[in-house]
Amino acid sequence: MKIDPQQAGQDRLDLATALKELRRASGLSGERLAVRCGMSQSKVSRIETGRFLPSVVDVQQILRALGVDDPTAADLLSMAQVANAEYEDVRTSVRRGLHHRQRELAALELGARHMRHFLPAMVTGLLQTPDYMRQAMSPAVEPAGGDVSRAVALKLERQCVLHDQSKRFEFLLTESAVRWQLCDASVMAVQIDHLVSVSRFPNVRLSVLPLTRRVTDAPFHTFVTYDNRLVTVELFSGQVVLRDPKDADYYRELFDFFAEHSAGEEDARAILESWADGYRAESMRERD
Repeated sequence: MKIDPQQAGQDRLDLATALKELRRASGLSGERLAVRCGMSQSKVSRIETGRFLPSVVDVQQILRALGVDDPTAADLLSMAQVANAEYEDVRTSVRRGLHHRQRELAALELGARHMRHFLPAMVTGLLQTPDYMRQAMSPAVEPAGGDVSRAVALKLERQCVLHDQSKRFEFLLTESAVRWQLCDASVMAVQIDHLVSVSRFPNVRLSVLPLTRRVTDAPFHTFVTYDNRLVTVELFSGQVVLRDPKDADYYRELFDFFAEHSAGEEDARAILESWADGYRAESMRERD
């Protein structure tokens, strides 16, 4: 699926209008269509007025109930895929204020019960120490502006969610993510020690994927799944949000694939501790 950020919003409106017109052309009432689709009448009404964004599965059910021809159905399903994806570029995020991004993430974490973070490039905010965090939020190439101090404070506040025993967290980090030397060696050692500490939380499973493991696929980008309803994908230029259940299932399966090759529990902690010891030794050499 090719995502056009400018087109997604328009496709939501066009999709609602098209479904309403097809239902009227069929001669079915909204109530009758709801029965055929196994939906509530209020849901059908909200879809047709644009107040509720239907998933691709929802659209498939409606089109099947209306007996829509294959070419028309293909066009509308493609439209539904784009409508269920959002993209925000990093410059827009900075203009809005970096702290807004932290509040949005906090809201996603509050509403989810099971979160899975696949981290091939760097440590995620929920696991970062303050020194690592400040460096991560001050990259070498950055759009002008952005209140980093305020965003850092909110990111640290977000970490309280890790203590909520009603939630489950899975973090899968590649060796590259853990050992990428974003900061001085002493800061890196403390950061890795922190990963070991968080891995002992009863509602957290933290795994690492060493470079010595043979894996038959490549880790292209960071992503996070929130239950089985939403996925966020991180890019250099911004973030993509996917709401289609099929996309959520795909990324959950992808997480499982990489998890099968990773080390967890005590094995992960032993690996992390060895990497932290390496940075401590390097820090001592730098001081000498």
